[in-house]
Amino acid sequence: MSEIRPPHPIAVASVALGIGGLTALTLWSLAGRPTWGLDAAVAAASLAAAIAQLWWPASGALAATVLAALSPVATPAATMGALQVAQRRRFPVAAAVAAAGIAAHLAQGLWRPNSGISQQWWLLLICAAYGALLGWGALARSRRALLISLHERADRAEAEQGRRIAEARMAERRRLAGEMHDVLAHRLSLVATHAGALEYRPDSSPDQLARAAGVIRTGVHQALEELRQVIGLLREEDDPLDELRPRPALADLPGLIDDARQAGQRVRLSEEVPEAAALPVAASRTAYRVVQEGLTNARKHAPGQPVDVLLRGTPGAPLLIDVRNPLPPAGTAPLVPGSGLGLVGLTERVRLAGGQLDHHSAEGEFRLQARLPWPA
Repeated sequence: MSEIRPPHPIAVASVALGIGGLTALTLWSLAGRPTWGLDAAVAAASLAAAIAQLWWPASGALAATVLAALSPVATPAATMGALQVAQRRRFPVAAAVAAAGIAAHLAQGLWRPNSGISQQWWLLLICAAYGALLGWGALARSRRALLISLHERADRAEAEQGRRIAEARMAERRRLAGEMHDVLAHRLSLVATHAGALEYRPDSSPDQLARAAGVIRTGVHQALEELRQVIGLLREEDDPLDELRPRPALADLPGLIDDARQAGQRVRLSEEVPEAAALPVAASRTAYRVVQEGLTNARKHAPGQPVDVLLRGTPGAPLLIDVRNPLPPAGTAPLVPGSGLGLVGLTERVRLAGGQLDHHSAEGEFRLQARLPWPA
């Protein structure tokens, strides 16, 4: 690991007060001895070494360890240095500093023996203390590394999910652009056909001319409405098989419900759309996709639960699509793990159709609701 960043002033003050206090207590207990002058000098130097450990852990710890061989007043700084190195440096470096600390305190015990404890117990105590400091520091370092690793993994996972959501939205835009391109081409071809009839049959009756002009006016109006939805959509590469695929709409909803029921899903459909044929093609296809996604989600996450589907709307009022099912019992795992992108793409589709999509859990149910504009 590289050298640490400059420590916070609070950390410096904490070390100065904590180690300084322990050093002062040790120095006070040695008052009156012939070596008190040496102890005082070692105390000052060890306090400086303890503060230096915040910038240079290994160097500061070794300096305090050398001082600990001369006087016990350097023991607080030396032991703190061993802990600092164990927390912030690799294990071989920390083990070397701990071994140096044991050797220094063994030399201290030989030079200035403690009358209250034998040399064997002194050695055992020093080895146990440095072993505990080494283990404590290594555990703290491993925990910090684990937290950093988990944080980085969470950031990568979030970035990956954001990328997948963006790709899902773009894919939905491309599909919508392809669908609207085909619808627009159909509308314009009808307009061109009726305009050609007017051009080549100038002798038609006024009623026929009026009907043809009405068809042209309606077709142009619908084409303009659909063109507004195409603007802003990005269409990159076209799939050559795309034109051969069926494009289901609201009229295909009974077939979708029948398929779900044949698969064992209990679906209750309430359709209150008296003029479904007058619904714009884009809104009709979007409504079909909302119901399809609702049934798929219910099958995945609440297997065996009934699903209620409601469609209500008239020209001039928004079309409401409401799909809801009871939540599964707690602890029930989904039959198929979901990617979470289905509702993302559906939200984008509904938004581009000028509507709003909402999905949430409330009162023991999962509710998927969409409102799509339906011009009069």
